[in-house]
Amino acid sequence: MPRYKLTIEYDGRPFAGWQRQADQPSVQEALEKAATKINGAPVKVQGAGRTDSGVHATGQVAHIDMDKDMPAEKVMDAINYHLKPNPVSVLRSDMVGDEFHARFSAKQRHYLYRISNRRPPLTLDAGFAWRVGAALDADAMHAAAQALVGSHDFTTFRDSQCQADSPVKSLNAISVTRLGEEIHVRCRALSFLHRQVRSMVGSLVEVGRGKENTLWIGKILAAADRSACGPVAPPDGLHLTRVDY
Repeated sequence: MPRYKLTIEYDGRPFAGWQRQADQPSVQEALEKAATKINGAPVKVQGAGRTDSGVHATGQVAHIDMDKDMPAEKVMDAINYHLKPNPVSVLRSDMVGDEFHARFSAKQRHYLYRISNRRPPLTLDAGFAWRVGAALDADAMHAAAQALVGSHDFTTFRDSQCQADSPVKSLNAISVTRLGEEIHVRCRALSFLHRQVRSMVGSLVEVGRGKENTLWIGKILAAADRSACGPVAPPDGLHLTRVDY
C-alpha cells in the first residue's frame, strides 16, 4: 500500500478548519473525498497540524495511503481535479516510506501572520491579512516578542478550548518585520497551543500601537493567566507556510 506525502495550500475561509467536522465543511474532508474518488475505497488524510476556521495554508503537509500504486504526479493531478471547486490545491506529491507520518515525523512548523498597516479598507487582500489602521512600530513589536522565545508556560496565550495536555511549549523563533505597508510576524516551533499565534500577535499589536511598552509581553507571559492576554488577532492573516521534517 503506497504512501504519498502531499504539500497543500488552501483558502481557509469556506472551512470550519482543517479537521473533519460532523456538520461543517473542512479541508481534511475535501481532500478525503477527492482521494477516495481515485482510490475506489475510503482514504484517510493525516495532516501535519490543525488550522482553525478561516486560517490559510501555503505549505500544509499531509499523507495518504492508497490501494492503487500510481505515479506521485498523477496522484497530485487526480486529487486536484476532484477537489474542484474547493479552494484547495495539492502543490506537490511525493511517494514516501511507511515510516513517514505527516504529524509525528514533523520537526518544526512555520507560521506567518500578515498585518496590513493602512487606513483604507482591503480589497485584494481582504480575508488574507488583518488591517490595522493605527500606526504600528514594528521594531518595538519585534523587541517585545523576543520574551516569548524559549520554553515557557504559554497559558496567557492559550485558548480556553485548547485540548493540549500541557500549556508548556517551546517557541524556537519569532520575528516582526515591516515590508512597506505590511508587517509580517513569523514564528516557528515544533507545535503550538490552540490560537497561540493569534493571541501573541494580538498582544504584540498593543505594543506596536504604543498602548503597552516592550516589557509588557514578558510580564503577561510570566503571569500565566489567560485574562492578561491582549485582544486575539482574527484568523484572516494567519498562514501555515511550511513544515520541516
